[in-house]
Amino acid sequence: MTILILGLALWYAGHFWKRALPEKHSAMGDKAKGVSALIIVAGVVLMVVGYRATDSYDLWSYPSFLKHINNLAILIAIYFMSPGPAKGAIFYKMRHPMLTGMIIWALAHAVVNPDPASMMLFGALTFWSVLEMRVINRAEPNWTPNPKGAIAKDAMFLFASVILLGVIGYVHGLIGPNPFGA
Repeated sequence: MTILILGLALWYAGHFWKRALPEKHSAMGDKAKGVSALIIVAGVVLMVVGYRATDSYDLWSYPSFLKHINNLAILIAIYFMSPGPAKGAIFYKMRHPMLTGMIIWALAHAVVNPDPASMMLFGALTFWSVLEMRVINRAEPNWTPNPKGAIAKDAMFLFASVILLGVIGYVHGLIGPNPFGA
């Protein structure tokens, strides 16, 4: 679990150091983006390694229908992480659709993975998303929504999200548990 926690710490550091150490960040110029990316990638690698290395046991059991609700939630999360909300007509006034998608994704995973490593990983990523929204809102209080797009854009990105869910689910089944059942 220590490696998982170190990975989460790097994830947080890579995302927050711009606002925590603004002088050092701005002094680096464009190189700061590369440093942030390296820190975040290292964090993701450590999260994966730490998660897979942690002994797994369920803290509770859940009814099998929650897998279907989980998959629907993941579809919604993928849509929110797409350009759809910013370019469409339904969610164009939403300030943080990607972070909202991250919260939905993490909570959906926590529900169907009731083990300590999952609670740590997905709980910390949910907390990070909420914290990131607050930090952004505080740093940039004046925000203007995107102009309203077409409902056809919403439909296009929803369709793309369904395709992506299938691809992600297939790959997920190759490297881990099959999210679509047996």
